Amino acid sequence: MAQEEIIFPNNIRNIRLANGMKMTELARQAGLSLSAVSKIEKGVRRLNQKQLLNICNILGCKLSDIFIKESDDVAGQWQSEIKRRLNDNEDSGLKVFGSGLRKIRQQSGKTIAQAAKDAGMTLSVYHKIEVGQRESYKNEIEPLAKSFALGAEGLFDKIAALYKSGELNKQISKVKERVKSVLEPGSPMSAMDMHGSLYGAKLYDSARKKLVPVFGTPSGKAIAFKKSDKTMIVAPSTLEGKKGVYAVMPNTKRLGGFIPEKSYVFADATKPAKPGDLAVAFDADFDSLDDETSLMAQIVSVKQDSKGKIFGQIASPDEKISAQTMHKVVMIVIE
Repeated sequence: MAQEEIIFPNNIRNIRLANGMKMTELARQAGLSLSAVSKIEKGVRRLNQKQLLNICNILGCKLSDIFIKESDDVAGQWQSEIKRRLNDNEDSGLKVFGSGLRKIRQQSGKTIAQAAKDAGMTLSVYHKIEVGQRESYKNEIEPLAKSFALGAEGLFDKIAALYKSGELNKQISKVKERVKSVLEPGSPMSAMDMHGSLYGAKLYDSARKKLVPVFGTPSGKAIAFKKSDKTMIVAPSTLEGKKGVYAVMPNTKRLGGFIPEKSYVFADATKPAKPGDLAVAFDADFDSLDDETSLMAQIVSVKQDSKGKIFGQIASPDEKISAQTMHKVVMIVIE
């Protein structure tokens, strides 16, 4: 019997254990069955972006912490396990059959979607057969063969001939080589890994578009500002996927009451503030900041003096400030 395909290598189990949380508790808070959480931690069950973000919130971790990097201890374990499964499947003939099926499909000029439709299968099931991660049952062989104008025996004979000729060896080896990459968002190698990285990269990108980093929190009469994605919140729908958008929690003591407490102010680093705007202002070059640099910021009303010079105005008490960077506030959301 074919083993379950590892499709989402992750650090969820390690993070859960580090938090001293039992799997049953994670399942309860996530609204999932214990079996589902077990499969998610093993990497053999897909997550949607809502579930992924929910698990991040429950575990109190960053989205990027969930994904495996080359430096993680668990990376080697995942690679070894995937290689073992590939070898097991090849020994049982699944890899040969799948690679032969793919070769026949390519020779026919069909896309994987067309082949799946002609065989009466879902795209997911057909793909798993091609990559040697699922058996083909007796009642599926005839439709598979028929989709390529062959009979069942003709399909097996053709795959056997391809294997004996050596035409499948390169394809099988290529699958093994792709196991070298691990699931690391942003890694150029990620999209090459058939066993998780492509799915994981898409999942990360999709979930990341729903989030914006919180760069500032109240501190005294100002805002402690740090360009880091350690804290993330779900973005308003109109701001999803927009580059340069970040949030700060306002210091209401200096805003004269026009921004309520328990709110988030969203600013856009790609939009310089103009007179009449609200802005996040700080005395530094934003583009030169790294995630280790901390500084103080303010939310200001942008004004212009008689000489045309732009400055920020703060209330309670009134204060006129000049700033090297002022980003336009594009939205205020009350919690």
